[in-house]
Amino acid sequence: MSISFDKALGIHEKALGFRAQRAEVLANNIANADTPNYKARDMDFASVLAAESEKTKTGRFALDRTNTRHIDAEGLAMADDTLQYRTPMQPSIDQNTVDAQLEQSSYAENAVGFQASFTLLNSKFKGLVSALRGE
Repeated sequence: MSISFDKALGIHEKALGFRAQRAEVLANNIANADTPNYKARDMDFASVLAAESEKTKTGRFALDRTNTRHIDAEGLAMADDTLQYRTPMQPSIDQNTVDAQLEQSSYAENAVGFQASFTLLNSKFKGLVSALRGE
């Protein structure tokens, strides 16, 4: 009998990946807080994770091919359409839309979510190890 890690670990594995990608986007926003004309971006974590879990429920997902000679894609990284521009709360003179306090709070919230997913994933692995040992 084989163990299916997709079923055993649930959605937490994908959640960790998406949270890590979101942390990169938020860190990039914070780093460019003083860059003129920089537009802050963010991803809606809930909608990205829901779309990804829907893809896994229906099986392998496919891209639209506009030509028969196109190669089938095996998987996709985070596409640019998942990143959305953040609407600024307060206009700035240099057209920068980064609000440092908002970015830092979003980053902290994302870090807490990452830690929660990591803790749940760790407990799943401990449960699998104890099941294999027969405890």
